[in-house]
Amino acid sequence: MVTYVALIRGINVGGHQQIKMEELREAFRALQFGDVGTVLASGNVLFDAPKTGRPTLATNIREGLREAFGGEMDVILRTRREFAELVDSEPFRDVLVGPQTRLYVPFLAEEAGSGLTIPYESPEHDFKILDVAGGNVCSVLTLSPKRGTSDLMKFIEKEFGRRITTRNWNTIIRIHDKMMARPST
Repeated sequence: MVTYVALIRGINVGGHQQIKMEELREAFRALQFGDVGTVLASGNVLFDAPKTGRPTLATNIREGLREAFGGEMDVILRTRREFAELVDSEPFRDVLVGPQTRLYVPFLAEEAGSGLTIPYESPEHDFKILDVAGGNVCSVLTLSPKRGTSDLMKFIEKEFGRRITTRNWNTIIRIHDKMMARPST
């Protein structure tokens, strides 16, 4: 068995795809996954599954969610080990965080190329991409009247494609802590 987190794009964000976490857990249990749990209400599902190909697993989850809730939902999977490696790498350790600073990790469904030189900083110096590794794009945004989170997300989608979902660093830490508290599989 392998412990995964399924990061589901667009659940309970901006009034779209409103799904109760108990219903989401039930949908994963119906797919025969073990030790199903959720973290926050933004589509983060921890579960255990037999070792199998990730594309097949993601397809099975997408189909199960479509059957349970209707509509298409992108599902991005990371293993417990991959999530631990991300957190242990401390990608934001050198970032001076102020009240307008946002630390985000867009998760890519598959490795995607970009013409950017990494690390990248916008010409306005209000956002940076620190690293792109393992399908994770570690980025920093400084909010301003001219730049908000949606601007960064549009830029990331243009560079890396639409098959992404983004979590802030605080959410990633919460997911990580809950994953690490689970028995190893």
